[in-house]
Formats: sequence, structure tokens, C-alpha cells
Amino acid sequence: MIDKLIQLSIARRWLVMFFVLIVSALGVWNYQNLPIDAVPDITNVQVQINTEAPGYSPLEVEQRITYLVELAITGLPYVESTRSLSRYALSQVTVIFEKGTDIYFARNLINERLQQAKSDMPSGIEPVMGPVATGLGEIFHYAVHADSDARQDNGEKYDATALRTLQDWVIRPQLRLVPGVTEINTIGGFEKEFHITPDPARLLAFELSFDDIVDAVEKNNANVGAGYIEKNGEQYLIRAPGQVADIAAIQQIIVAHKDGIPVTVADVAEVGFGKQLRTGAATRDGEETVLGTAVMLLGGNSRSVSEAVSAKLVEINKTLPKGITADPVYNRTVLVDKTIATVQKNLLEGAVLVVVVLLVMLGNVRAALLTAMVIPISMLMLMTGMVQTKVSANLMSLGALDFGLIVDGAVIIVENCILRLAGRQHHLGRTLKLDERFQTVFAATREVFTPSLISVLVVILVNIPILALTGVEGKMFTPMAMAVIMALLSALVLSLTFVPAAVALLLSGHIEEKDNLIVRQSKRAYTPILSWVLKFRIAVLAGAVLFVIAIGGLTTRMGTEFIPNLDEGDIAIQALRIPGTSLTQSLDMQFQLERAVLEIPEVKTYFSRVGTAEVASDPMGPNISDGYVMLKDHKDWPNPDKSKAQLLEEIQEKLALIPGNAFEISQPIQLRFNELISGVRSDLGVKIYGDDLDQLLKSGTDIAAVLNGIEGAEGVKVEQVSGLPILSVEANRSALYRYGLNGADVQDIVAAATGGEEAGLIFDGDRRFTIVVRVTERIRNDLSALERLPIPLPQGGYVPLNEVATLNLAPGPNQISRENGKRRLVVSANVRGRDLGGFVADVQTQIEQQVNLPPGYWLEYGGTFEQLQSASERLSLLVPITLVMIFALLMMTFGSAKDAALVFSGVPLALTGGVIALWLRDIPLSITAGVGFITLCGVSVLTGVMMVSAFRDRLEQGDDIDTSIQQGAILRLRPILMVALVAALGFLPMALNTSTGAEVQRPLATVVIGGIISSTLLTLLVLPGLYRMAYRKPKNLVGNSEDVMAS
Repeated sequence: MIDKLIQLSIARRWLVMFFVLIVSALGVWNYQNLPIDAVPDITNVQVQINTEAPGYSPLEVEQRITYLVELAITGLPYVESTRSLSRYALSQVTVIFEKGTDIYFARNLINERLQQAKSDMPSGIEPVMGPVATGLGEIFHYAVHADSDARQDNGEKYDATALRTLQDWVIRPQLRLVPGVTEINTIGGFEKEFHITPDPARLLAFELSFDDIVDAVEKNNANVGAGYIEKNGEQYLIRAPGQVADIAAIQQIIVAHKDGIPVTVADVAEVGFGKQLRTGAATRDGEETVLGTAVMLLGGNSRSVSEAVSAKLVEINKTLPKGITADPVYNRTVLVDKTIATVQKNLLEGAVLVVVVLLVMLGNVRAALLTAMVIPISMLMLMTGMVQTKVSANLMSLGALDFGLIVDGAVIIVENCILRLAGRQHHLGRTLKLDERFQTVFAATREVFTPSLISVLVVILVNIPILALTGVEGKMFTPMAMAVIMALLSALVLSLTFVPAAVALLLSGHIEEKDNLIVRQSKRAYTPILSWVLKFRIAVLAGAVLFVIAIGGLTTRMGTEFIPNLDEGDIAIQALRIPGTSLTQSLDMQFQLERAVLEIPEVKTYFSRVGTAEVASDPMGPNISDGYVMLKDHKDWPNPDKSKAQLLEEIQEKLALIPGNAFEISQPIQLRFNELISGVRSDLGVKIYGDDLDQLLKSGTDIAAVLNGIEGAEGVKVEQVSGLPILSVEANRSALYRYGLNGADVQDIVAAATGGEEAGLIFDGDRRFTIVVRVTERIRNDLSALERLPIPLPQGGYVPLNEVATLNLAPGPNQISRENGKRRLVVSANVRGRDLGGFVADVQTQIEQQVNLPPGYWLEYGGTFEQLQSASERLSLLVPITLVMIFALLMMTFGSAKDAALVFSGVPLALTGGVIALWLRDIPLSITAGVGFITLCGVSVLTGVMMVSAFRDRLEQGDDIDTSIQQGAILRLRPILMVALVAALGFLPMALNTSTGAEVQRPLATVVIGGIISSTLLTLLVLPGLYRMAYRKPKNLVGNSEDVMAS
């Protein structure tokens, strides 16, 4: 079948060229639609359920809401795990589904169960699912800013409330219409509200309650439709409008009558614009601001959505009042462009180096350019494949592409075609006729087709285990394996069709095939070395075996990490204060931080989110802030030689001078990555499970002490589960009995007075503002005034609150975390200056020796370490299976287990080169390096196949074993050197690059280059001697490898 395909390609060469042109055009068109991102989105299939419960303490939220939601989703199909967080006034449950579950199906399942759970929850509580987005969906942040001279219509300066109103009713609705945006999340400023603030003394005087005011406002703020009447052939709609439209209308609402005189709202309360009781705020450069976040729809293209949001914001800015702007402060496109530029640079430089090697080694410009044409065509075919399989172009998916590997098959075929065409010409003493040329090209292609096919199949085989990775590492590396497999399959198809057709078409006329200077010198140097290694083959083999064993020992002492951190260019600083810190106090402390960091000249802007945003995708208490330090371009730094590590030290020194804060320094995407993966924001999270919060905290403190004593631990933190000051209004049951009151009577008054009670809406065009009844801030903040709150009695009259209840101030739980239905506490730590695997091994040993957990309590280790562990376990199972598959493939190729084993002997030596290269560059073993080792197995087998095939061919032609080995090795020296050089040089830019994203690709490239060097040395020096030792003169020679493959 393959013979017919090659013959057809040569005979119908113009048709092949036409098809290649069509495929290339399709690739160019698909490139326009290719989703582009910085890194693969590793978020698992998850649905967030957020429930607001105003006034509820963390313990009440857990008991009355979180537990019920968890109970409702128990038993749902495809659920992998659940996590929950119960904080003051907020419950968040995250349900993680199995890979491949349709997100909309998952949301439907949850929605059904939530409807059932609602009936068991307190009235007015409404669980809501988070936006249909991934955890990395926050792709664009902007701040709404007012110039100092900007004025509102009433002549006042723009304050936080006015800016928030513009954001909510002008900017946000327009941005939500941008394709690919699922939500615009807002934090900062105050939602505008109409506040009715009753005076308790006046309410007492008129014998009224808060409920009376709420009822009165609700009855006087409605429009009613009363059907229609017909008159003189016309139809009149009848309406009875009664909505209030402004403060004056609210003031005139009658609450009650006393002695025939109406009592209005104005008689018992002040009415005016007020501020909501907010859960979060935003700051920028030491001032309060309003921050908007564009959240991308699941499966969107972050680059195109970011660009669309940015373009829309420019349009919106033209419509805003004078002096008001919405400034972009974080745009994911910047990082995407930088990383894609790194990938493009690596690929382009790799391609140039490959072409140079081809020109130098082939000594024929047409042949070199023809071989190089395989690179752009296979890349365009890859683009089509990536679009069809929904793989985005990013640092990981394009990070393992080596043009050297892609052209290897073509190199072998073209090199042999030149050799055979030149030999035939030389033999006939004239240029070849058309049919002679075609016949020679077919024979030459057929001759080396086996090594070419094997090279591609082996590299494809070694990438298959990567497709079997699951979880985070699966999402990270599967796109890489898919891209490599698609590119290699494209190259294989081109090697069988385009390459023979193009050779037959272009390599006409006189073909000079002579070794250039490099090849001649290589052969001259190699010939005596080959004779020597054949003579002392046992010593050479023994040396190689000892070398492999020694390097194996070195491997056990090397460090390990999950994947190297991508340098995003910007910095994320999470500041933590003691639980119970008020939002106002937190803001003041954040302003200090920002002003201090802004003194560093490399910092462009510093913006933060304090507390929880409107859509609680990332619930934080008011004592926590997530800050983003955006840096200037490196070329604009006062000292361009300054490293980012030095800048981080400088920032840490500034932060250390400001008291009252603990810090965690990371990067914007990295901060979310770690948390999304396992609910832990750090490299290592020790999770303690149990029931009693006090015991969890005690064990957590013990573990933190152990962690602090281990070398490399940084930023050790125990989850803040306690210390939230709670003012409890505890009813005195006997006093309630005396006065004939229920507990609810007291609770309702306290809730309405301090928390506020909604009494309807005021409409202003599209805008709508809540009317809230609540006591003034002066009374709310005065405990003695609260104690005097009048509680109405059933038989008439009033009693002050302190007669029937006591006010107790005491610390309570700050937050309660649960995982899979069990309470848990996390002790987290980052690792600096040493590898993660070794650090965790130390931690586990020390904790086992020093920490005793009570019965019913247990530990688990999470964070980035969790992924390292699961990926290592899976790879340790899959890699041996792959090696067996490669051996089986070689055995099928050669029809001999012995020859297959000889070729396979290249794998250990190739791996040793990779290990040495990592060790020399001081790079720890990581999953990225592991992928490099997998690729190496393929490359090392390829050179071995070429060498053994040459030996077999010579033997079949009747040469004796020593001549076969000598001549076969010299014949294959040039293609082996070419294959090794193009594969190694294709990865060289990746190994040496220092721009954004290079650190992720560096281990992989380093491993492959080191391994190719050692593997080539093995093939040229050890394999000939090994083949000579293993050779036994057969009774009758086995048919050559090509016949085996053809059959």
C-alpha cells in the first residue's frame, strides 16, 4: 500500500502539489480562528454555588446553608469532590465534576437539587450558581477614575458612590454585551441607596416601630393598572401611579394617625442618600477606586475577548461624563502576546538553524529548501488539527515542537535520494531521463522508508502516555502531546507524498553528491575511532554500562518540582490582617502598602481588591486583600540590569516596614492556579480533617511550628479560622416571659435597626435604587444607644432592649472550611531555595515524628505537590508500558528480538545525557523535564534504527560482518549527524531563551539536547561494537526490513 502511495505521488506530482497548496491555504484560514492563550486553562469542571445570608455568623452559615447545599448535591453523578467555605454572611460550595462532564449538564443537575434544598433554608435565602467561567476567566481589570476637576450635575465632586453608579448602570451593561464575556464583576465604591433613618426617641413618642415605616413605604410605592375603557371609538388604559420618585415624596408618606393628625416619615426619620453595608472595596495607587473585572465565558479565546473588551472600553470612555475614565489596569493579552512571541521566536530560530544544518550537510540548496518546506506546511496542517480538536496555541501546546523532529523523516529520504540520484548519474555517465529519475527516487524513498516511518511512530508512541495523564497535569500536557502527534503525522504524510513528488520534480539536471568539508572531516576522524571501538568493544561497552549506573545514582540526588513557574512579568501580593479587622481599617492599611510600593521606580501601578466582590467568585474577609503590582516594561526600568528577584527583595523590604500585615507574594495567574487546583494557594498545603474547630487549630499550630523548622519553608500560614469579634444580642428567656415577648420580636427589631430592612425600590429610567430603613450610623456604632432600642410590647407600650437581652462581645469562628463533607483546616507553605519533592519528604517525616493527632483526625497533603505526586505515579506506570510498545514496534520492524534489543539499548544512554544536562544547568527534575525524557526515547531509537538497518542491508548484499559494520556505519554517519544536529539545534533557542515563558520550556529543551548528544555518541561508538558482539552467522538470512514492513 505504501509502495503504491509513493509511486502515485511521483507519477501525479502536480496533483500532490495542488493538494499541498489547498491544505496550506486551509491552514492559513484556520490560523485566524486558532484560540491563543498564555498557558492551558487547567481548571477542572467546577460549579460554584454562592449563597448570601446577611447577618449570619460563619457557624450559622455552615449549619443552616452550607451543610444543606452539600447534602443536596450528595449522590449527583460524575461528582469528583466538593469544597466549601462558610464566612460571615456568605456560603460558597464548589462542586468539582469528572473530566469531560458537560458544564451545562452539571449546572442543570445542581439547579434541580438546589430547588429542593431551598425549602429547608431560612426564608429569603437564595443559593445562586457562579458564572459559566473557568477559574482563570478573569482576563481584564479596569478602574473607574475621576479627575480632580470632574463634577456631577449638582456641582459636587465625584465620590465613590457616584463612580459606582456609573459603573453599574453605564459601563457594565455595555461590556456585558461583548461576545465571550459572561460576567462583569464589580468591587469598590458604594451602591447608591435611599436611607430612611428613624430616631428611636421619636418612634417611641409616636408609639411606632420599624415595621410600621416599612409597611407604610411599601403601601405608598406601587403603580397599579386598572384595565381600560372605551370612549368615542378610542381605548384608554387606566393607571393609578403611586411610585415615589425622590426624597421629598418619601418624606410625605403617612405612617400613622395620632389624634386625627397624620404622622409622616419626615416626622419620625431622616431621609437621604445613603451607603450600602458593603463586603468589599477596591484601591488603586493609595486611593479608593471602583474596579471592574471582565470574566470570560468558558471555552472563550482569552486574547480575542480581552481585545474586544479593551476596544469596547475605548468606545464607552467617549460617552462618559467629562473627567471620568475607565482605565485598563490588567489585560491578559499582554502576557499572551509576550509568551506567544517567545514561542514564535523559539520556533523561528529553530527553523533557521535546521535549514542552515540542511544546507551545510546536504550540500545541495534545492534539496535543503525542499526538506525545509516540510516545516511550514506541517505547521499549517497542525493549525487545522488544533482548531478541529479545540487545542489552544499556548506555551505548553507549542512548547515541545521541534522542527528537527518534524523534518527528520524528510531528511533521511532526501539525503538518500540525492545519494542514489548522484550514484545513478555517475554510473550512467549522463543526466537521468524522466522515468529513470522517478524510478530512482522511488527506490531511494523505499530503501530508507522504514527508519523514517519508525522515527515518527516511535515519537508518537512515546507521546501517547502523556495523553493518559489526568487532572491538572493532564490539562497542562495533553495539548502538548496532541500538538506533537498532529505535527508528526502531518510530517509523515508529507514525507510519503510531498517529499518524493518534490524531489522528482525539482532535483532534475546534473546532481552533484559530494561530501562537504564537515562531513569529510567527520568521516576521516570517525574511521579510526570506529576501528578502535570495534577492537576494544568489551571495554567500551563496560565503560558505557558503568557510566549509565553512575548517572542513575546522580538522578536520585536531584531535586524535583511540578513545573517551573512561568514569569508573568507582574506581581500579586496577598495581604492578611488579623480576623475582625474592619473594612475601613483594612483600606487604610492597604493605602499605606500601595504608597510604599509605588516609591519603587519600576512599579507602574498597584491595585487591590479588599474583601469580597459583588459576585463572590473569590470570597475573602475584609481583613484580606489581593493586590496586583503591574511593572513597567523592562526597557523603562532605571537600571535595566536589575533582576526580578532583586526587585522582589526590594518590595519585601518595603512591605516589612509596615506593621499589622502578613504577606504572600506570587503572580496573578499563579495565585489562582494553586487555589483552583486544590483549594490551597501555596506550593504545599497540609490539610487536617476533623470535627472540633479548636482541636483543628491546635493541631494546625503544631504543624506550622514543625514547618517553620524545615529548611526552605517560607510564608508558613495557618488558616484563619477563629478570632472574628461577634457582638451577640442574647435574649433573657425569663424576661421575655415576663413581658409576653417572643425571641423573634427582639431579633426582628435588632436586625431591622442595625442591618436594615428593604422597603422597596425607586426607579430612574433603567436604574433602580433600594429604599432601606435603618438607624443612623451614630446609633449603630454606639453600644449604649443600641441597649436603649425600644422593643414594642404586645399589650402596648415599649421596653428597652437591655431589659430583655444582654449584649456580649466575644471572638467566634472566622471561617469554616469543609472538603467532601468534613471540616478541615489548612497549614500552607511556599518553598524557596530547594526542590518541592525533597521538602515534602522532610515535612512528612518530621510531622510523623513530632505531631500526634487525636482519634478521628487525619492529614492529607495538597497544593502543587499533589499534582507532582499524581503525575509521577501515572508516568511511572505509563513510561514502562510505552517502552514495551517501542520494543514491540522495533521487533516487528526487524523481525528479530536481538536487533530490536540492540536498537533499544540507545534509550538508557540517551536518558543519561538528559540527566547530565539538567545537572550541569542546575535544573530540578520536573514534569516538563519528564516530557523531554519521553521525547528523547523516540529520537534515540531513530538513530539506532538507521545504523542497524545499514548493517543488515550490507549483510544481505553478501558482505562479511566486519565490512558490513565498517561501511554501514560510515554510510550512515552523515544522516545520523544531520538527524541529531537538526533535532538538537531545533531545541537550542528554547534552551537558551530568557524571555517570558522560557523558564517553562527550558527543562524540556535541555533534556532533549543533552540526550541527543549522548545518544548519538552511543549510536556511533557503542552500537557497532555491540552489534559485532551479538552477531551470530545465520543459517539463512532473514528477509530485509523493508520486506517485513511491506508485508
